[in-house]
Amino acid sequence: MKCPYCGKEFPSITCPECGGSIPEESSYCLYCGADLHSTSTGDDTTASAGDADSIDFEDRIPCSDGNCIGIIIDGKCNICGKRYKGKKK
Repeated sequence: MKCPYCGKEFPSITCPECGGSIPEESSYCLYCGADLHSTSTGDDTTASAGDADSIDFEDRIPCSDGNCIGIIIDGKCNICGKRYKGKKK
C-alpha cells in the first residue's frame, strides 16, 4: 500500500470482505469496516481491547487521525495503528 501523502510503501493486507488494500496492522477495513480479527484466534487484539477498557476515561488520548475512533495505547492508536507524537496533557 502506498501513502497518498509521502509516497512511501508500507506493508498491507487484502480485506477478506471487499478486497481493498489496507495497512497490515489494521483492526478494521478502511473501505467496508469489516472486523479483520473477528475470525482469528490467538492474536493479541483481545489484549489491546482489554487494555483500552482498563484505562481510566480521564487519561485516554484520542487518535489524532480525525476519522478514527481509537485511543492511544503504548504510543500508537489501538484501531488504526497511527503513531502518537504529541505529549500527554
